[in-house]
Amino acid sequence: MSLHSEAIHAVFRGDLLEQEPLSLHTSLKVGGPADIFAIPRDVEDLQRLLKVLDERQIPRIVVGGGYNLLVRDGGFRGIAISLEKINRLAVRQGGEIRAEAGGRNMDLARLAEAHGLSGLEFLVGIPGTVGGAVRMNAGAHGGEIFDYLVSLEILGDDGLLTHDRKTLNYSYRSLQLDPNKIIIAANFRLAAGSREYISSAMDACLQKRRETQLVRLPTAGSFFKNPPGQAAWRLIDEAGLRGMSIGGAQVSEVHTNFLVNRGGAKAADFLNLAAFIKEKVFAASGIQLEEELRITGED
Repeated sequence: MSLHSEAIHAVFRGDLLEQEPLSLHTSLKVGGPADIFAIPRDVEDLQRLLKVLDERQIPRIVVGGGYNLLVRDGGFRGIAISLEKINRLAVRQGGEIRAEAGGRNMDLARLAEAHGLSGLEFLVGIPGTVGGAVRMNAGAHGGEIFDYLVSLEILGDDGLLTHDRKTLNYSYRSLQLDPNKIIIAANFRLAAGSREYISSAMDACLQKRRETQLVRLPTAGSFFKNPPGQAAWRLIDEAGLRGMSIGGAQVSEVHTNFLVNRGGAKAADFLNLAAFIKEKVFAASGIQLEEELRITGED
């Protein structure tokens, strides 16, 4: 990648790390190295980087906050991009908030609270960044982020364009988007509400999370999507898999849809454990589980 690095350094103002272990940038703490890990300073810096990548046909992946992402042990042959510096959050007129992709979900929820805007309270308990939350149509406690979305600002081959929610193909825990397109910002419209009510709702979300999801070990959150009318954690529990482990990967004893890194786990441990869970749940219930998180990289 040395020639690629030279070409990128010539135009890029952000941080570049070569052979960077992605285990340092994912919540599961597993994953081999990316050839290059890049942190653009701003959108213009990102655009210059993408131009070089496109010219040289270098594969890329946006890692976001590293939640809902499993990188295989062989790592990623190409460039991993972090949007952590593209993170501005701004309140606008009419109950609208513009949130850049690298902004934290918790900070977005707290900003809405501070301005008496209601709807995104559930985000206070969802780790990670706005871009990742939109990519997964994150939700909790009966709400989803697309319930409040007005539009997305997406960077693609045709530049930075704003896409109305009605033109986007999204569903439960999913947004259908070309892998080479990058979410830069999301625009939300929220309803006015009392700060007392909003704060109380956020406290309730955090309390429920502490009671049911505080696993205290590295995890990616919910590993599997909930099948229609079912709860993945209950299907896993009823299949007798609570506490089941392969290598350093384990089904959490606190929340059975959370797979945790007990220490020293490899990505292969999580993949093998996930395959075993799917097999046993299907045998017990006839229901095929589907992973919620993204899986990328080489074995």
